Amino acid sequence: MPTALPERPVRATAEPAASSRPGRSPALTSGSWPAAVRIGAMTVCQAALMVGLGLLITGPANGVWPLDSEDQVNEGFERLRTGALTHASLIASEAGNTATVVILTVLACMGLILIPRLPKWREAVFLAVSVSLQALVFLVISTCVDRDRPDVDRLDASPPTASYTSGHTGAATALYAGLAVLALSRIRGPWRKVVGGLLLLVPLLVAVARLYRGMHHPTDVLGGLLNGSLSLLIVGRSLMTGGHIPAPAPANAMDIALEAAEQRSARVAGHTVVIVNPTVTDEAERDRLRLVLEQHGHHAAQFVATTADDPGGGQAAAAVREGASLVVVCGGDGTVRTVADALAGTGVPLAVVPCGTGNLLARNLGLPLKAAAALDAALSGAPRRIDVGRIEGDSLPATRFTAISGAGLDAAMLENTGDRAKSALGWPAYVVAGVSSLRAPRMSVSIRLDGGPVLHRTARTVLLANIGRVQGGAALVPAAEPDDGVLDLAVFDPQGPTGWLRAAGILLRGRSHAPRPAQSSFPPADATGTPVEYFTFRRAEIRFSPVQPREIDGDPVGPGRMLVAEVEPGALTVLLPSGGE
Repeated sequence: MPTALPERPVRATAEPAASSRPGRSPALTSGSWPAAVRIGAMTVCQAALMVGLGLLITGPANGVWPLDSEDQVNEGFERLRTGALTHASLIASEAGNTATVVILTVLACMGLILIPRLPKWREAVFLAVSVSLQALVFLVISTCVDRDRPDVDRLDASPPTASYTSGHTGAATALYAGLAVLALSRIRGPWRKVVGGLLLLVPLLVAVARLYRGMHHPTDVLGGLLNGSLSLLIVGRSLMTGGHIPAPAPANAMDIALEAAEQRSARVAGHTVVIVNPTVTDEAERDRLRLVLEQHGHHAAQFVATTADDPGGGQAAAAVREGASLVVVCGGDGTVRTVADALAGTGVPLAVVPCGTGNLLARNLGLPLKAAAALDAALSGAPRRIDVGRIEGDSLPATRFTAISGAGLDAAMLENTGDRAKSALGWPAYVVAGVSSLRAPRMSVSIRLDGGPVLHRTARTVLLANIGRVQGGAALVPAAEPDDGVLDLAVFDPQGPTGWLRAAGILLRGRSHAPRPAQSSFPPADATGTPVEYFTFRRAEIRFSPVQPREIDGDPVGPGRMLVAEVEPGALTVLLPSGGE
């Protein structure tokens, strides 16, 4: 039986503030100019503090404990040197090298801008400005504080800057600790803390390496850690929190918001059921979704969790039997597919809330990829009918799909992507797995479309698509639309480096195909040398040899030799933003 999630009791203890737009957090109000002025002023203070500490270390405090023991620390590291440790220290030291830090900062900022569907400009600016300001303060310190390097055998050439502070350590702190901050705030799942902890460990390793290699005194590396940390703190407070630290929310803040929403929102008729995948939707996310529902008048919505034995289909079927007027699904593509399979043909509208790794249907329906924002957009929109595909095969019971199914390289890539990698990296984990699957042999394919003649092809992968765009905005099947009444078939068969380049060119251009010719003028039964072919169909019978891995909407379903798919036009009703695609 489905597991119902308990409703939170309302314990309001204060008058709620005026409500904002449903499902949206208050926007940061600080403009770019005030933030720049604040960062500049605080950076001047940071430079003054660091220079003051440097002059204190080289002046009045010189020779006072514990500063009088720094030479012994450096000599102790010198005595510990071995071949293996020296090699390891070189690697750690290079992690804070200027060239390394600059290259990694540029790559990280480009990734933050180009990889997400909505560019993360603020995070990119936070990282770039933090690293840059650390370097600027370091140059000021080096000019104002003259300190000789340790009197030991140094393993690196001495740069023209003074020993105080450690530039390697400061740069590593700004970069890797900055990445740790972003990782801890953006990555979901159990790997979040692991990735953040490993990134925070890098500056410490750089600091120890600089001591081991005789390049700095202990207070120099401590100064570097402080300099990098101050840059992160200053820039983070100005860009990421609007320049202030918000007061802690009361423990029952969500209960207050829920009661306010219930009092102020007109009740929507009918019963709403929310099906959530608990592995990707935590309690805090469910609270935010409950608040959005209340703000739109869907009071007392029933939250039901999926289970390993029933990933959504049973819960959706039960909701239909019990007269639900709206079903909301919160999960990845697999959860969305199983719920859509049960709702297709019933007329009960579905609101899609993307909480997984791929979220292909949500991307192609023009929904935001943040859960609360997606639900808000759907509830603010209108119902629209879209197609679904019905698919079956040898040892594969008939089921429906909403996005993309297929066999070959695509399915092998999904099989080779572990859950931990998806939690840590998100959708780029598929790219990593795809590289390891490129050596899979090509398959022979026989294709019959809408009862026409059999087409013979070789292929790396065969895709049956109801949607066209995938992660990163790539148009994998450019002409596929979820409401055009047909499905699309893509046959990928790049041969050698030239073939892969030609295939990449086709995808980058987003070239769509013309409508399929009439049945009397089919493409040739055999074709060679074509890296990508596109067809449209209402029913397709595909046989391949040898046995191939298969997938349905991102879920591996076991190997086989056949797939049969047909379109069910307009079978699923979904709530979409007004004007959404």
